[in-house]
Amino acid sequence: MNNFENARILKAFGDERRLDILMELQNGEMGASELIEKLDIGQSTLSHHMRILCDSGIVQMKKSGKCVYYSISEEGRNHIMNIIDALTKINGYSDRRRK
Repeated sequence: MNNFENARILKAFGDERRLDILMELQNGEMGASELIEKLDIGQSTLSHHMRILCDSGIVQMKKSGKCVYYSISEEGRNHIMNIIDALTKINGYSDRRRK
């Protein structure tokens, strides 16, 4: 994965409303109408944020008739954890700086 793709994934976490959505989805799959009601937002606002979350791979979407359901993607979750691990890894760190 390159830095462009990593930045797109990290962008998904860079908005308070998207974090609210992710917090709601921690309890499992939710329908769009349910999220709109719980978060007190409009359809267009939800669509905007869900596009970013789905494009990042963190959230997956499932359609059933006219209803749309969202859930946290296990693959996306693992990917963001790998990005965080890679970005915060300390290479060649020496304890000499502490002495």
